[in-house]
Amino acid sequence: MKILTFSGATPAEALKKAQLEVGEEAMLIETREIQKKSLGKSALYEIVVGVEEDAPSRPKPRPTEPLREQRPLAQKSSDVLFNISEAAKQISKIAEVTEEERPTRSGVIQESEDLKLIKEEIEKLGDKVKLIQHMFWDEKAPKMQTAIPPEFAEIYRLAQQSGMDQEHLDQIMQLTLEHMPSKMRENSATVKRYFQVLMRKMIPVRMETAPKNGTKKVLMLVGPTGVGKTTSIAKLAARFSYLLEKKYKVGLVVLDTYRIGAVEQLMQYARMMKLGIETVVDPPEFSNALNALRHSDFILIDTMGSSPYDQGKIEKIYECLRANDTDYSVDVVLVMPSSIKYEDLKATYENFAPLGIDTMMFTKLDETRGFGNIFSLVYETKVPISYFSVGQEVPEDLVVASSDFLVDCLLHGYRRGESS
Repeated sequence: MKILTFSGATPAEALKKAQLEVGEEAMLIETREIQKKSLGKSALYEIVVGVEEDAPSRPKPRPTEPLREQRPLAQKSSDVLFNISEAAKQISKIAEVTEEERPTRSGVIQESEDLKLIKEEIEKLGDKVKLIQHMFWDEKAPKMQTAIPPEFAEIYRLAQQSGMDQEHLDQIMQLTLEHMPSKMRENSATVKRYFQVLMRKMIPVRMETAPKNGTKKVLMLVGPTGVGKTTSIAKLAARFSYLLEKKYKVGLVVLDTYRIGAVEQLMQYARMMKLGIETVVDPPEFSNALNALRHSDFILIDTMGSSPYDQGKIEKIYECLRANDTDYSVDVVLVMPSSIKYEDLKATYENFAPLGIDTMMFTKLDETRGFGNIFSLVYETKVPISYFSVGQEVPEDLVVASSDFLVDCLLHGYRRGESS
């Protein structure tokens, strides 16, 4: 066997040179990095291939013969990785056809020469797909203490593109590699299923519960301006009043007297659903408003929207909570839009945290494609999610939180009609 070496700025470039020189029958023996990329210098990779002595080398084109257009091995390595699974599916379908039983003679399965050739080509194609997958994953794989196998490429890409914090993603990958049985690592489908199960266990949710006899549930929605707190209050009110098995009595409290439109909107909802409603201007009035709604099973409190950095308005909400001298415990629900990046979600949470956040609610799920930011926030804070708002319709576009729903959105995007 003749041993040859070829070099290039990437393994793919070196492989392309080898294929042009000796054809596609060469056997890849080794790929190594001989020069790391640095300031003013590009990386240099070298591959070692073996060619049988009697194998004819590919003739070089004559000067007068026009060169055939060489299709790039890959336009982008991420595109190749993305299409690997699709190629594998096609290979599997063809393979299934070739394995079907055919008419037999004397109980022996006969295979035509054409089918044998097809099987041989499938095997060659499968080897090439694996080779390309390994080469590009070697270039793109994250630098971690434990090497991540190529079968993890698809799930890593999906999680990364979802907006998940890089540090959190690397931690989860490390956990997966430590605890995932080696048998399950052999294909990307089982890796994806295992990864989904692991993420579900990392998402805290607060299950919806009904008020116990003689008690009431008081929910205060807080958050930035324009996130949909008032609409969410209306959805919750309609849900508790009409959509559950038992029709509960619901009362509303409005702290947002700064925005006349918001007050009028909530009062209109209250009239339509025949709900009691109280307004609070100063913190001392807060307890009186709660007592006025003492016959309600649920009391929902709408608060003034404010910038996360407007500590004055946040302090006024805190004063209302501090002025509460009733026996009613108030659950504070932080409402945030799913359409902002993780760093902004985290900053919002940290600024509202002095109010004592019990659960989180995320709105505008129909306006984004990435949900890794939500996962990262709950993974970091360990504060459970209670509800998702997936549109403007009242009360239809409200989803009781579940880890299954969030993981499915993270990996596949929000799909209307599959939220219930």
